[in-house]
Formats: sequence, structure tokens, C-alpha cells
Amino acid sequence: QVQLVESGGGLVQAGGSLRLSCAASGRTFSSRGWFRQAPGKEREFVAAISWSGGRIYYADSVKGRFTISRDNAKNTVYLQMNSLKPEDTAVYYCAATGLVHGGTSAETYDYWGQGTQVTVSS
Repeated sequence: QVQLVESGGGLVQAGGSLRLSCAASGRTFSSRGWFRQAPGKEREFVAAISWSGGRIYYADSVKGRFTISRDNAKNTVYLQMNSLKPEDTAVYYCAATGLVHGGTSAETYDYWGQGTQVTVSS
């Protein structure tokens, strides 16, 4: 059974940092990604990384503040979030696909975690 389990969310003040983790079980995935959904808004792309880490994509809104990485030995992907802003408040979802380059579209990802809440207070 394939599972993606996120952890690391929480409440943080603006300017603070959080590190999200997403552990996969059941199989390995070529591409891993992070998406987020704020209340009343559609799910949006945050970051994605290929198997080797040679291709990394970020949404413009998080460039320079967030860093995606992966540890293939642990089948885990991370999202280091620095300089957090209140507008980063959302439920963060990790996603995975067997495609070599998953890209930035949610439609290309086959597996999703349950989500973890990130709340940034002003």
C-alpha cells in the first residue's frame, strides 16, 4: 500500500521557519512535489524536485525563501520554509509521481498525502 505522510506543520510567527517532511512507503517515486491550499482558494503549486535533484521548481511566491530537498535512501522529501509570511498560511500537501519530471501541475501527480497545517501569525 502506497502512503505519503507529512509532518512538521504548526504555528509560527512571521519571519520564522518550519521544516516539513513527507515520508513515502510502498514504492519509490521519480518526482516529488509540495502544494498548498489556503481557505477559500484553489490548491497551488509550491515546489517540486526530480529523483536526482537535478531539476527543481519553485513557485515565484516562495523563491528565495523555501528549499525543497529529498533523501532517496529514506524515501522522504523535505520543504524548508524560511522567512515565513502570513500569506503562507495553508494546508500543505506532498505529492508524488513516477514521471521523470512531475512539473508544476497537480494533475501529473498520482499520490497525495493527507496534508499538514501551516499557520503564520503576523
